[in-house]
Amino acid sequence: MLLKERITEDMKAAMRARDSQRLSAIRMLLAACKQVEVDRRIELADADVIAIVEKELKKRRDSATQYRAAKRDDLADAEQFEVGVLSAYLPQQASPDEIEAVLVQAVAEVGTGGPAAMGKVMALLKSKLAGRADMAQLSAAVKARLSA
Repeated sequence: MLLKERITEDMKAAMRARDSQRLSAIRMLLAACKQVEVDRRIELADADVIAIVEKELKKRRDSATQYRAAKRDDLADAEQFEVGVLSAYLPQQASPDEIEAVLVQAVAEVGTGGPAAMGKVMALLKSKLAGRADMAQLSAAVKARLSA
C-alpha cells in the first residue's frame, strides 16, 4: 500500500471515529500533498510524501516553539498533537550507531576533508537517510566531523 493511500485510509478511520483533532491533522497533510501534485502535475511517490511530511513536521515544531515562547501552551499542545500524528507516517528512524556508520562511510567516499566537502557529504547522507534522520542534526554532525 502506498503511503498516500495509507494516509487516506487513516483519514477515513478518523472520520468514522469522530476524532476531529486527528482528522484535521490528516486533512492538512493530504491538502499539502494535493497542492504539490497540482503544482508539479505529477503523481506523488512515497519519497515525495515523506518529504512533505518532514516539511509539515518542521512547520509544526517551529510553531510549537513559538507558541511556548508566547506562553500559549494550548496552541503549542495542539501543534504537538499534530507532530505526533504526522510522525507516524515517517519511516523508522535510524539508530545513532547506524547514522554514525553512514556518516563515516560518506566522509570516506568523498575523500576530501574540510568544510568544502560539506555539500557532497550531505548529498550522500540525504540519499541514504532521507526521512530516517533529522537533517539539521546530521548537518551539525557533518560539520563537526569535517572540522576535526
